[in-house]
Amino acid sequence: MWLVEALVDFGDAIRCLKNGGRVTRHGWNGPGQYVAYQAAYPDGIAINANTSRSTGIPEGTVMAFRPYLMLHTVQGDFVPWTPSASDVLAEDWADADELARQAATATEEAGP
Repeated sequence: MWLVEALVDFGDAIRCLKNGGRVTRHGWNGPGQYVAYQAAYPDGIAINANTSRSTGIPEGTVMAFRPYLMLHTVQGDFVPWTPSASDVLAEDWADADELARQAATATEEAGP
């Protein structure tokens, strides 16, 4: 059950993301899926061991990172995310944080 109005379109979703929010789509089937905006590290951060193994860049090397979108999956992990044409054209985006607040309030009101 969706409790909040849709954000309307992908442009609204991007604005929400860039303001620190998380968004989801009414059309997605999996519970708990949402998109988050990972801010850039323009001054760089140190490469960890995992990234060093995959890139060949020595661990501890400071590298700048650009911003990107990441998807919180049904399994509870994150993956870098690129929207599909359907996602970009959809008009069923919603504020995931507001949905979570409303769901928590509804649970509290329902009681034991």
